[in-house]
This record gives sequence, structure tokens and C-alpha cells, in this order.
Amino acid sequence: MNFLAHLHLASLANSSLYGNILADFVRGNPQGNYSDKVIDGIFMHRRVDVMTDRLPQVLEAKRFFREEFRRVAPITLDVVWDHFLALHWQELEPAISLQAFVNRAQIEIVPMLPDSPERFQNLNAYMWQERWLERYAELPFIAKVLQGMANRRPKLGALAGSFIDIENNYTLLEQTFWQFYPQMIAQAKAKTL
Repeated sequence: MNFLAHLHLASLANSSLYGNILADFVRGNPQGNYSDKVIDGIFMHRRVDVMTDRLPQVLEAKRFFREEFRRVAPITLDVVWDHFLALHWQELEPAISLQAFVNRAQIEIVPMLPDSPERFQNLNAYMWQERWLERYAELPFIAKVLQGMANRRPKLGALAGSFIDIENNYTLLEQTFWQFYPQMIAQAKAKTL
């Protein structure tokens, strides 16, 4: 899962949006560095990542990528799942628009940024201003996201090329999303994530 899915599931589970989106920027044990609510959010994010990566449907989806992109497929898939969530948001969350949800998340997260790692602050400066979460619904933006990630981390340069396999397997990836994400929504609402 990427930013949007983590925020969405956190919201449904009444977990800290800030903690859930901060988690990738916190190494090791966060105890003593953040409030209990934020720490719970960090741990929820980590559980969701482990659970998603082990789902049979997600493991099968990695096989949609050619050998040269398979190493980065888990990262590419995280971005793809956010694409389908943004694209189908109103079907999954008819009570609130994606824009309203993102605005609510921004209002909760931005005031906490001064006490955040610098890399996280930098990410947030772009994410909200450029409306990344809403733009995930646009497939060309997904190509841009993957290219940007590849540019920032040369060891992950294959991310840029992996977009071709998204296009070539788009329908299968969308079907995979529908096979597992509604179950994750149910688990978030039941607070079992």
C-alpha cells in the first residue's frame, strides 16, 4: 500500500493518519519518540504492509512483471493499488469525496510536520500542494511517480520501466485490487488490521 491506501485504512480503523503515513520514515522502535496514538499508527502501517505483501493475490500480481522488473514489483504494486483506490474512490467511499478526504487528512497531518523527520517534511510539502493523492487516479501520473522514485533512488531505477508492465496487465491488476482491497476495508472497520 502507498500513501492513500494507508490513510484510507487508518481512517476506517480510527487510527492516527499521521502515524500511518509517517511510518516509512521511522526506523526501528518508535517508543519514546512519539505519542502512543502515533506509535499505534506506525505499527498499523507496518502490519498492513506485511499483510498485503503476503496476500496470495498480491504474490500472484508480482508475476505480471517481467524478470527485469520483478525485484521492484512490490513497490510498483503499492503505487498501483493507490491508483485503483483513487480511481474507484466514490464506489468504495460514497459518503465522502476523495478531495474532501484528502483535505481532512491534510488538516490533521500538516500541523504535526514540524516535529517530523526532514525527509518527511519535504515529501509533505509536495504531496499536498501538488495534490498527489487525487492525481493517483490518473494513469500518466503513476508513470511520473515511478519515474520520480527511480530518479531519487538509483538502485530502484527499474521502477520507471515497470510502468510498461502496469499498462500491459492493467485489467488483471485492477481485478486483483478488487479481490483483496474490499477485504482490507472490512478488516480496518473491524479494527483487525
